[in-house]
Amino acid sequence: MKNFELTEETFLIYAAKNYNNPACASLKEFHGDIKRFKYIKRLLKKYKKTGILSERLLLNHFILLRNVFDEAMVPMLFFRFEKEYWSEIKTFLVYLNYLKDNYQINDDVNESSIPLEETIVDKLRKV
Repeated sequence: MKNFELTEETFLIYAAKNYNNPACASLKEFHGDIKRFKYIKRLLKKYKKTGILSERLLLNHFILLRNVFDEAMVPMLFFRFEKEYWSEIKTFLVYLNYLKDNYQINDDVNESSIPLEETIVDKLRKV
């Protein structure tokens, strides 16, 4: 979905248009998948606060989101998360090979300007 302006008002519409879960039998399941963004945020917030990283759980959430939202997951993540989490998100996306080179995040930010989070890189190398 190119040229779709993600806003608070259009986020769920964008998510629904890009949702591809053949096993989904209800709106409840769709909202359950949307909640994964909140779970990721909670885990990243915990990492920033305590230094404790649940890398396998985060990987599971990223993989599940990719499975149901395909490439739309990337703009949804960068829209939903504040810039302070972008380095961590980028690190996971690069590890999973979900981020295209020179990905344009918004009008003035390209992914190449966001550094990888070295501590996460080290942990992901051990997975």
